[in-house]
Amino acid sequence: MGITILLSSFIVFVAIGLPLCYSLGASAAAYFMLAKPAFMGIFAQRIWSGSCSYVLIALPLFILAGELMNNGGITRRILNFSLYLVRPIRGGLGEVNVIASMIFGGITGSSVADTSAIGSVLIPEMEKAGYDKGFSAGVTVASSTMGMIIPPSIPMLLYAMVSGASVGSLFLAGLIPGILIGVSQIVLVWFISRRRGYHPVLTPFDRGDFFKTTKDGILALFMPVIIVLSVSLGIATASESAGVAVLYAAVLGFFVYRELDMGQLKDILKKTVLSSSAVMFVVGFSTIYVWILSVEQVPSMVGNFLLNLNVDRFWILILLDVIILLVGTFVDVAPAILLLCPILLPVMKGIGMGELQFGAVMITGLAIGLVTPPVGMCLNACNKICKMPITEIFAHALPFILCNLLILLLVTFVPVVSTWLPALMK
Repeated sequence: MGITILLSSFIVFVAIGLPLCYSLGASAAAYFMLAKPAFMGIFAQRIWSGSCSYVLIALPLFILAGELMNNGGITRRILNFSLYLVRPIRGGLGEVNVIASMIFGGITGSSVADTSAIGSVLIPEMEKAGYDKGFSAGVTVASSTMGMIIPPSIPMLLYAMVSGASVGSLFLAGLIPGILIGVSQIVLVWFISRRRGYHPVLTPFDRGDFFKTTKDGILALFMPVIIVLSVSLGIATASESAGVAVLYAAVLGFFVYRELDMGQLKDILKKTVLSSSAVMFVVGFSTIYVWILSVEQVPSMVGNFLLNLNVDRFWILILLDVIILLVGTFVDVAPAILLLCPILLPVMKGIGMGELQFGAVMITGLAIGLVTPPVGMCLNACNKICKMPITEIFAHALPFILCNLLILLLVTFVPVVSTWLPALMK
């Protein structure tokens, strides 16, 4: 009775257009009022306890670091530095787009921020350079998926909160898959650009500009290095390293590049508060929803069902990927992690998959959902920049999304891809 009320009310709320996080909260409230009225007091307690996590302190700090980067000139310098990195392959802006996403994603941990920051600069520049608008938008949204895979990663913070896994180990678990996605997309961009004649003629080498651009680029690159190494080596917690990232971005913006001023700080903090609050609403309502599922023993029922299928481990892993991809298509990343992890992690542990590999599989798979309609947060962010329909952007991004799918299968079936680096750093 209780689980029927929970699931049916959730479907109704989503169908009438209520945002997903509020649908989770409203269906949980309906469950307590109709099935367990004596336990209504638990509703607020569980929402509060789910949001009160030390790990989540890092979330608004990483968002703030990204805002400081965008307004402080760091993003533009990353793009300029990336242009020099791809000079040996004639400096195509398509490759710059992918490399800049790898670097930028390794600082903010947000794919949507990556799409907005990189896309707003590079999509117009790529069009001016003769790139097709659809190709420019497609490579932008597809490469931005690395923002939540390459450390630091905001979704990995949420996964660590639910699973109890080490944040530092999770960061390292996502590093190789993220780099592999980036390399495969660079190769694909090169082939498409060569076939369509997109690559520009190599410009003369300017030593002075090279040294200035490299100096500025290396200053920006120190940020992800500081974050990942400090957390992985146990020097600092994720929250402490996020605080260092904010301080570092502020020092560069205010005192080194001098493109930040106190007048911008109000808007930066406002955007940070709004973005952080949206995520915390999702965390709070997802927590109470997952708690109800646990009370109704849904995770154990699903686990028993999957383990009793008597099928080969190969097909269970394929089913895992399919479930993650389907959920990621219709549900945003944060609620998907909070809902799927308590249900699927025990099942995967039962067939020998560790929590680090499962985390890498889940984050890599859900990243694809950011660029698939109808939810597709990165698609929507790109739509605001280039004014193209999200279905058209998705069509142009599809070849690059296949690179993500290939790496997802690799991470699923080859554990060493995600577990080797964390084991090495122990």
